[in-house]
Amino acid sequence: MLKISSIIIAKNEELNIKRCLDSQIGVIDDIVLIIDSSTSDNTFKIASAYPGIHCEVVEWKGYAETKNYALGLARNDWIFWIDADEEITEELRSELDEFKQSNPVYSAYSVARRAFFLGRWIKHSGWYPSRVVRLFNKNFARFNSKSVHEGLEVKGGTGILKNDLNHFTDPSIEHYFCKFNSYTSLAAKDLYEKKRKVSVGDFLIRPVFLFFKMYILRLGFLDGIHGLILALFSSAYVFTKYAKLWELNRKIK
Repeated sequence: MLKISSIIIAKNEELNIKRCLDSQIGVIDDIVLIIDSSTSDNTFKIASAYPGIHCEVVEWKGYAETKNYALGLARNDWIFWIDADEEITEELRSELDEFKQSNPVYSAYSVARRAFFLGRWIKHSGWYPSRVVRLFNKNFARFNSKSVHEGLEVKGGTGILKNDLNHFTDPSIEHYFCKFNSYTSLAAKDLYEKKRKVSVGDFLIRPVFLFFKMYILRLGFLDGIHGLILALFSSAYVFTKYAKLWELNRKIK
């Protein structure tokens, strides 16, 4: 029978971490939680009360490097990567139980996420199913070096898990914009390191087209006022990312 380890990285996640950990009990055999040393809330206190969890506070090394560090601490070859604001659903738990009794064909498996924005599951807007690789054999996968929205580089094929993972991404507008500033800066840095230049179209066309794609082409209007707010905020994200890239390029002249 296969065993699965999970890896989680967290910073100020006291409102989410209990839900995340509770969803893993009974199906995940080994949990590795890495907490950013700049955390100022009760994340560590809450998590350390769970028996058998490897909970460690470390200096931040970036998303990819921190997750690769967590991989080195995991006791099992099969890894389920889960974020602190996510939750394994009952249906996915059952599927993972079945997986542990199988002979896997692939090196990794993707899962669909139900993303909740301001308390509502966003079923359209291009946000669902939003499949991501989350279950993988660590002998055939490593995290890439992107500063934000890092992913896995997998050797071998990737299969599909049928059931969903819940993602409670932005419970409030304040929370969204706390991430907004950090993520746009990291995204701009990635483009800058690729020597990307900024054009007028990046400011005028890309944000407008993204809004049109999310709200009209991907049926964001069916998500109600949440879909409208999300499309507008996403458009602003693109504009800000390229404005920050323009600023970075300007500084070296």
